Amino acid sequence: MINSYEEAIHWISSRLRFGIKPGLDRMNWVMNKLGNPERNLKVVHVGGTNGKGSTVTYIRSILNEAGKQVGTFTSPYIEEFNERISVNGKPIADDEIVHLVTVIKPLAEELEMTNLGSLTEFEIITCMAIYYFGEVNPVDFTIFEVGLGGRLDSTNILSPILTVITNIGWDHMNILGNTISEIATEKAGIMKEGIPLITAAAQEDALKVFYEKARQLNVTIFEKNKDFIVSKESVLPEGEQFSFTHGALQYNDLAISMLGVHQIENASLAVMAAVCLSVSEEHIRNGLKKGFWPGRMEVLHKNPLVLVDGAHNPEGVRAMRKAVQLHYASYKKKIVFAALRDKDLTDMFKELKQLDGNYYFTEFDYERASSAEQLLEKSGFQNATAAEDYKSLLKELLKDLKEEEMLVISGSLYFISEVKHYMKKILF
Repeated sequence: MINSYEEAIHWISSRLRFGIKPGLDRMNWVMNKLGNPERNLKVVHVGGTNGKGSTVTYIRSILNEAGKQVGTFTSPYIEEFNERISVNGKPIADDEIVHLVTVIKPLAEELEMTNLGSLTEFEIITCMAIYYFGEVNPVDFTIFEVGLGGRLDSTNILSPILTVITNIGWDHMNILGNTISEIATEKAGIMKEGIPLITAAAQEDALKVFYEKARQLNVTIFEKNKDFIVSKESVLPEGEQFSFTHGALQYNDLAISMLGVHQIENASLAVMAAVCLSVSEEHIRNGLKKGFWPGRMEVLHKNPLVLVDGAHNPEGVRAMRKAVQLHYASYKKKIVFAALRDKDLTDMFKELKQLDGNYYFTEFDYERASSAEQLLEKSGFQNATAAEDYKSLLKELLKDLKEEEMLVISGSLYFISEVKHYMKKILF
């Protein structure tokens, strides 16, 4: 019996022991028991390697400006667990989490008695989100972010009205495959019969997979740099600006508040999605400007300058590095980095090294986290320090941070989540 929010979160977290178990049979079983609430949803399904969360928030913000109620399902969380299931950008309440767990927990226990086995943590939360938006609090649109891959991800029981695949990169290769084609095949698994796909994937091997799948499923593809064009990119004091063209349609000087040229790509996907959903130019402009996603090139403090970014794979570190170099070229940099040991650290270090600063490798309390010493050894950096206690490290760095210096905290999103909680205590 679940009586409190703390008990609900503890039960959900206890499912982490079941790890990652790709497949849809368990999800279909639960949905059937719940009366198939997924059929009540109007879904935009967002997959890809990087930029999923930002793309989700841009689409949500645009639809909100159009007066629509929008539910989102994202992962992982940055500030609080509840944000994984949000309405109009606001995390659902603690008592709603408790209610959802009381509904899903008996089904999870019943399922465990079958040959299908146990629901994972991610499957539990996916079930909670679908039931919440399908039965408890219906909304005009829902936007679901894929957890891992696509084809066998628990969100793939959904039947979307629009599919977005942001890009294809090297991540989770132990599960998704060792080539771009293999990874793209897993990501393309969210494509559905007759449902349009919007993508910024650039590799020829990935696009070949998408177009072959599209031919089989009668899918129209809107490809960046082919079917919609981004041009006139420029840097604003606190954001970016670009123009968007799709056929005869042209929107000039669209502004976003999130930092980094890579955010232009995410925003352009959202604009194309909005066009497909018949949203007006005014709502697109206003929605883009208001779009914000925590932990992505986020300035926590301006004086001293402290920036956090969840750069958790090579493409993410490259995007972070370019954005910092572009917006903060004059600053001397102190870079704190923590990562999971199952990531492609070699290529991440190649990108990180180009930032040209003083490096501090650290660690945090997470079972897959690499130790500070392991990061230091693998990096081969000469101007680097390993510090086990990130809290003491950050406190010391902040104390000595000069006006011409900035503190960049990057790496795993799980690390950024912990850091944000701590930094709030010592900065504000």
